[in-house]
Amino acid sequence: MSERLYLAEEVLTCAVEIIDCRPCDNERFAVRMLSTPFHPQGGGQPSDTGWIDEAKVLHVESTAESDVLHYTDVAVPVGIAQARVDQEQRRLHSMLHSAGHLIGHVLEQRGWVPIKAHHWPGEARVVFKPEAQAQQPTSDSIQAACAQLIAADLPLRITVDESGTRKVGFGELAPYPCGGTHVHSLGKIPSIDIQGMKMKKGNLIIRYDISSLKTALPSWNALLS
Repeated sequence: MSERLYLAEEVLTCAVEIIDCRPCDNERFAVRMLSTPFHPQGGGQPSDTGWIDEAKVLHVESTAESDVLHYTDVAVPVGIAQARVDQEQRRLHSMLHSAGHLIGHVLEQRGWVPIKAHHWPGEARVVFKPEAQAQQPTSDSIQAACAQLIAADLPLRITVDESGTRKVGFGELAPYPCGGTHVHSLGKIPSIDIQGMKMKKGNLIIRYDISSLKTALPSWNALLS
């Protein structure tokens, strides 16, 4: 079982030990390492990409045995190698994931309970179920409340409870169980844009993005299209 370095701290470049590399049917190679800085797809977050030495890491996934497989474009020799996470992509995923948590906190204050979320670029959304006294939110009110918390620049807080569950919170906001990556503080998130809200089967679906990302970071346009 691979040690997941990203759970404890942000590690974007490090030496790793390759323990296995096998060819796949799709002309890719499945690489296993003793420890990994790469976040696998899951928990509403896309996988990291990057490099292991000169091999491109195209996708990362968890296995049923809690191992982590890294799919590369070429074979990687067993032994010590240098792993590098794509920093821009990781930062994008972290901002979107943290923004989703922030929307969850804002809606909980209005009587809505987050039940699932999808933090992918271009299709991010959070789904809520109403409590008895749920208030009907507006896009403007959600954005304004999120902007206040972003301006407060609350710091990231990661804890692990007695059952081993990792929880992610910001400042004094209640933490959520989460295995994803996040910004170091809320001030790292550009303004949040609520792109749409609709009710479906009694649940509220809120679509969102980071409104200033395309203009502030033009090199990320391809990631957001």
